[in-house]
Amino acid sequence: MKVFRSLDNLPLFRNAVVTLGTFDGVHAGHRILIESITAEAKRLGGESVLLTFDKHPRTVIRPDETEPKLLTTSDEKITLLESLGVDNLVVIPFTKEFSQLSARDYVSDFLVKLFHPSVIVIGYNHRFGHHRDGSIELLQKLAPENKFTVKEINKQLVNDIAVSSTRIRVALEEGDIATANELLGYEYTLNGLVVKGDQRGRTIGFPTANVKSSSEHKLVPARGVYITMTAVDGHEHRSMTNIGIRPTVGGTLEHVETHLIAYDGDLYGQNVTLHFHKRLRDEQKFNGIDALKSQLEKDKEATERFFF
Repeated sequence: MKVFRSLDNLPLFRNAVVTLGTFDGVHAGHRILIESITAEAKRLGGESVLLTFDKHPRTVIRPDETEPKLLTTSDEKITLLESLGVDNLVVIPFTKEFSQLSARDYVSDFLVKLFHPSVIVIGYNHRFGHHRDGSIELLQKLAPENKFTVKEINKQLVNDIAVSSTRIRVALEEGDIATANELLGYEYTLNGLVVKGDQRGRTIGFPTANVKSSSEHKLVPARGVYITMTAVDGHEHRSMTNIGIRPTVGGTLEHVETHLIAYDGDLYGQNVTLHFHKRLRDEQKFNGIDALKSQLEKDKEATERFFF
C-alpha cells in the first residue's frame, strides 16, 4: 500500500475508486466499504484510493469541545488498512481552511481535481463540506458532468446494533469489551512502553508490566480486570490486565498493568501490545494484600481456562 501524507505531487491514479472518512477503528462497518472499493477497483482494472485525515475533524471544527479519544493511532490505522488490500492511502491535513470548503467545492476542487475518480463510494448517510451539507444526492447530481459514478454502502448492523466508531467508544468506556470487539471485527488493542512501577506485584507472586500508552489520544478501556494477550517482540503471551488506581494499596493515579502468565523475562523498556479479549470484573478494594492475592489467583485461573 502506498501512503501519501501530502496533497502535493499526487500521482494520476488509474481508474480511481475513491472513498473517504475518518475510519477510526477500521471497524466492521468500514470493512464492508473497503471491500467494496477494492472489489470495484479490481473490476475496473483500477486502483483503490482511501482518503482519511491526519486528525479527528472535530478537533478543528469544534476546538472548544473535549477531543474524542481514538480507537486507532495513525500507525495502527495504516497497518489495518494495508491488511485489507487498499492500494493507496492519502492522509489529508485537516485544517480550518479545508473544513470551510463548500460541498460543491469539496467535490470539484478537491475530489475531482486531485483524484479524478471513476467511482466514489461512501458510507451510509455520509455528509461532507462546510456545515456538512454535502450528501449522496449532491454527488449523484454532479456525477455526470464530472464523469464519475456513485455508490452508497448501506448501514451495517452487528446483532442489531448500528456499527459506528462512537458506539464502540461508548462500549469501551463502559468496559463492554465483548460488544466493542464484535463491532470492530477484531480484539481491541493498546500499545505502549513498559516503564518502571513500584514493583509491588513481585512481592505477592504477580509481577506486572506497567504499560504507558504510546499515544495520549488513544482510548483506554474502563477500569477493571481483563483477559488479554500480550505481544512482545513478535511473540504472544497469555496475560491478565488491570486498569485502575490500585485502591487496595492506596493508589490514586490510573495505571495499565499486565501480568504475563508463565513469563520471566525483563520487559522494561520494551514496547508491548495488549489485545483485550474479555472483561473479568470491576476493579475492587480488598481487605488487605492476602485477599487481593487470593482474587488474583482466581483471575489467573479464569484467564488460563479462557485460552484452553
